[in-house]
Amino acid sequence: MMKIGFVSLGCPKNQLDTEVMLHELLNAGYEISADETEADIVVINTCAFIESAKREAIDSILDIAWLKKNRSLRSIIVCGCLAERYRDKIFEELPEVDAILGVGSIHNIVDAVRACEKKRNAKYSSYLPNDEVKLGGERVLIGSGFSAYIKIAEGCDNRCAYCAIPSIRGRFRSRTIEDVVEEAKQLDALGVRELCVVAQDITRYGLDIYGEYSLSKLLRAITDATSIPWVRLLYCYPDKITDDLIAEIRDNPRILKYIDLPIQHISDNMLTAMNRHGDSAMIREVIAKLRREIPDIVIRTTVIVGFPGETEEDVAELCEFVAEAKFERLGCFTYSREEDTPAYDLPDQIDEQTKLDRMDAVMRLQMDINEANNLAMIGKTVRVLCEDYDTVGEIHFGRSAADAPEIDGKVYFKSEVRIAPGSFVDVKIRKVLDYDLVGVAVLHGKN
Repeated sequence: MMKIGFVSLGCPKNQLDTEVMLHELLNAGYEISADETEADIVVINTCAFIESAKREAIDSILDIAWLKKNRSLRSIIVCGCLAERYRDKIFEELPEVDAILGVGSIHNIVDAVRACEKKRNAKYSSYLPNDEVKLGGERVLIGSGFSAYIKIAEGCDNRCAYCAIPSIRGRFRSRTIEDVVEEAKQLDALGVRELCVVAQDITRYGLDIYGEYSLSKLLRAITDATSIPWVRLLYCYPDKITDDLIAEIRDNPRILKYIDLPIQHISDNMLTAMNRHGDSAMIREVIAKLRREIPDIVIRTTVIVGFPGETEEDVAELCEFVAEAKFERLGCFTYSREEDTPAYDLPDQIDEQTKLDRMDAVMRLQMDINEANNLAMIGKTVRVLCEDYDTVGEIHFGRSAADAPEIDGKVYFKSEVRIAPGSFVDVKIRKVLDYDLVGVAVLHGKN
């Protein structure tokens, strides 16, 4: 039986698709190789959200193609957003690729591998209309095994002017509460301790199938049906934060007091140009309500600078707001000009150096805020999900409720006894290391 290697790029939603494909291949009897150099076939699950992601995807394909030319690799399968977005160009421009699967065709991965095994002259490709895509599926977890993502919907209806996702992944489609809960129960049985709820916009959940925003009902159903201690919310849109959702975060002890709330800008001129829903007053009101109702909430946000037509006044307004809002977590990105988006042909495009200068200005502000927030943690005790032990540094590391996997910082800590990965431990913070915290485990009343 052939060995299959995987390269998974992009966001957690892509990782979920990779996990589904891994399960289907293992279920079909194939062996998975962790080393691409030993694989007979390599599957590359790509991202194509912005230009840098496309470059990374193409570079990865070319790197694997070297193995095909110089080693024993037989075939390359490309799937994900790049395969979907450039379906008519991949075989022509990347002839090393033997098969492509659109974003809706991940469940055809076994057929693609079998076609590559037979080594027909014809290339294999599979694309399904978005409305026919099967959502969810059994998975093989990548990574620790005690922190997992769960995708509650596919596609997006927001149609922000800079974003290609609706054209790649289609309209927003929710999974049913029953379907999501069943998957959550399976993950609970596997020992998952942290469940990260994801979609392009989780706050829209349920509107298409139940006629109302239903995220709060889904969260209650998940925590009622499982014992997973931490449930984390990623990718919430400010215009859809309902009172019911705020109450569920506040009152449900297993929903982390953490919310990923991308605002993208605060200037009304920019919000309108970006086709964002709501204005600056709404954003301010939502943030104020979240902080009022959930005083200990951690708010993560993202902002974009360099959008066409952005003025120095717009940037100054954004910087003033960042300094005022003091977000616990913030990422700033430069605008990426993407073909097939409304913003692509807008006038007053901004040069790359100006974009970078503006990003630096925002991030300098945020670095000061992060430093102040972290210094305020010294002397406090926080609950940490232990991820592993660094044998070189002889120190454990993990994350607090304030830190999402692969996005935020870590907590490093010494302990008198070895802490098993996946365990929770109280850590008293002793010092700050850039974006990370350093402390010592509190064991049996010591420290």
